[in-house]
Amino acid sequence: MIPKKIHYCWIGGNPLPESAKKCIKSWKKYCPDYEIVEWNESNYDFTKIPYMREAFEAKKWGFVPDYARLDIVYTYGGIYMDTDVELVRSFDPLLALDGFAGFQDADQVAFGLGFGAEAGNPVLKTLMDSYDGISFLREDGTPDLTPSPRLNTDTLVKKCGLLPDGTLQRLEGITVFPPEYFCPKSFDDGVVRKTKNTYSIHHFDASWFSDDTKQKLLESWKHKQKRLKKLKRRKLFGGFFRKVFGDERWERIKAKLFNRR
Repeated sequence: MIPKKIHYCWIGGNPLPESAKKCIKSWKKYCPDYEIVEWNESNYDFTKIPYMREAFEAKKWGFVPDYARLDIVYTYGGIYMDTDVELVRSFDPLLALDGFAGFQDADQVAFGLGFGAEAGNPVLKTLMDSYDGISFLREDGTPDLTPSPRLNTDTLVKKCGLLPDGTLQRLEGITVFPPEYFCPKSFDDGVVRKTKNTYSIHHFDASWFSDDTKQKLLESWKHKQKRLKKLKRRKLFGGFFRKVFGDERWERIKAKLFNRR
């Protein structure tokens, strides 16, 4: 049984932003009887392996928890979430599983979305071992910003038999859920496609991005969402007139309206 504990990491000493406080408030709302534990420099050694130590010393806070969250849940059991994850229902139905995680898109599993396991889960140990011999810094001293979903998914594919196809999979020691469960928000367009199966929403704070890159991402989302709205209106418009005139007649009308031949 997965214990009713929610873990998160907050590193660097800065106060929690309002967005993180809002997400944590949602955890308390839907999991009021869960213990919530913050892990920081005062209660966890973020230098215990080279990869994490190098990320910590480089102050790349978005990469420091990649190993720590696996280690913390492996040691204590419970559920981990990044501070940009909003909860929309209780985790109670998942507590009977040995472990759970979710795809963030069609082919990558992301543990920052929210994952849970009993202490000593063997899949988490396999993922932790995959960081042996990995350096966060390249030979030229620049950081290797390969995101953890790519690293972790590669390990799950090679060592645990995961199929990187975004489908529900029950592996030995962990159940991996489709994106709608823990990541209904698309990184491509920022649209939240929540379903009855959704537990949480990852808001993609992307703390390793520069402010300029984040701004470009938000502008890209706005542009794509406008296009999606136009397409939706066009589809509704077309559907209405197809019903009124029928398919064949509506195609002739469109051809005249838009000078199609």
